[in-house]
Amino acid sequence: MKLFALLTSMLLSVPVAAAEYPSVQLSLGTSENPGDFTTALTIVMVLTVLALAPSILVMMTSFTRILVVFAFLRQALGTQQAPPNQILIGLALFMTVFIMMPVWQEIDVKALTPYVEEEISQKEAFERAKAPIREFMLRQTRDEDLQLFLLAGGKEQVGEHEEPPMVSVIPAFIISELRTAFEIGFLIYIPFVVIDLVVASVLMSMGMMMLPPVMISLPLKIILFVLIDGWHLLTANLLASFR
Repeated sequence: MKLFALLTSMLLSVPVAAAEYPSVQLSLGTSENPGDFTTALTIVMVLTVLALAPSILVMMTSFTRILVVFAFLRQALGTQQAPPNQILIGLALFMTVFIMMPVWQEIDVKALTPYVEEEISQKEAFERAKAPIREFMLRQTRDEDLQLFLLAGGKEQVGEHEEPPMVSVIPAFIISELRTAFEIGFLIYIPFVVIDLVVASVLMSMGMMMLPPVMISLPLKIILFVLIDGWHLLTANLLASFR
């Protein structure tokens, strides 16, 4: 304790003015150069896009379907917080990377690399990058959902050689993914609900009404899921649903 007190007193005795620290100042002022204002707006827009980028990318990839299906699985098993949210989100992220890898490779070849090598402009690179993502989303989007947003946007139909706008494709893709995830979740629930009904009926017939059925059905559902290699089957079917 004496040594700790001595070291503390020595550190506190060092004059603060002897050290120089960098400072950052933000200020608003006037400028006669219009380019300064444009640059400031560009910086604000870039920071805004970077802040929203994770949410945007999540909604335009396979992440939504995978995570919702995993949530349904955990609810059907009745295991509360097992597996934890961190594990499910991490697995969903890595599966998303695996599924979206061909799309990102195409973007890299057609848009990012030519732009870095200054072969195309920024606008052209953006247009080329949109094409693979739009194609992926349209493959997973139902025509009814896409038509809904096209009609809501005042556009009844898209021409033969005209691509639907991204502002209509993205929400249509999201609700299509949610529908597909709920369909898969319903199929996951069926065998586990049957186990719950059987266990509850057996306990009622035996007169064991005070025993919670979940105490018996939970280990049965877990062992059934393990015996059928549930994680392998679920992952394989999720991967196949995007082909």
